[in-house]
Amino acid sequence: MFVIRYGWMANSSSLFLWRKNASFAISRHYKRFDVFVEAEANKAASKYDNASIDFQIDFYKTEGLTPYTEAKLPIRSDVPEGCVVIREHIPISNLFTCLWFNEVDRFTSRDQISFSTVRDKITSKTNWTVHMFWDCQRRNFVVQGYHRDILDHWHPPPPQPLPLPQAPTVTMPPPSILIDETPKVSDLDKTMEHIVSNPTKIPSARRRRRVGSRRPRKVVVGTTPN
Repeated sequence: MFVIRYGWMANSSSLFLWRKNASFAISRHYKRFDVFVEAEANKAASKYDNASIDFQIDFYKTEGLTPYTEAKLPIRSDVPEGCVVIREHIPISNLFTCLWFNEVDRFTSRDQISFSTVRDKITSKTNWTVHMFWDCQRRNFVVQGYHRDILDHWHPPPPQPLPLPQAPTVTMPPPSILIDETPKVSDLDKTMEHIVSNPTKIPSARRRRRVGSRRPRKVVVGTTPN
């Protein structure tokens, strides 16, 4: 199921067919370009019976199917993204689509596996050309969706692993800082403390007068003091 954005259908024939001198255009797969890789991916995702896929690949190998290499250029891929097809309504394009879906009915419904075999058979005998444009171009005008029955049959994604428990973080307290709690004594306080602890005796006024009234006696040689 897909929805084409308005305005693109008018330009798609010019962009993907006439400018490329092609009568059939389809986008290449967004990730894979080799049929053998695509077959293994379908088996891994259980999109079809594995034995049927192996039988189809073995049959195509006898028909000349080989892995994709650069020798196939200008063919960009052997695996399409088949949600949208742009083609001219001419007999050769009608023949291709008829043969392609005959393969889908004959083998498996995985149309990406049978596409390149039918394409190569026709191009080897005619001048019919196929243009496989980039998937990013397809996303510019097609919004792809899926039917509910397909989504119901898909395997759910594997559960995400639980994160490993982490060891608790131990926060060490900052180192203690020794604080000198001894009160600081200023120079003025030291002076006052010295004065208080060592008081100076101040003589009285009477004693000062007595001390100041004493005068040295004059002694005369040859006389005896009284």
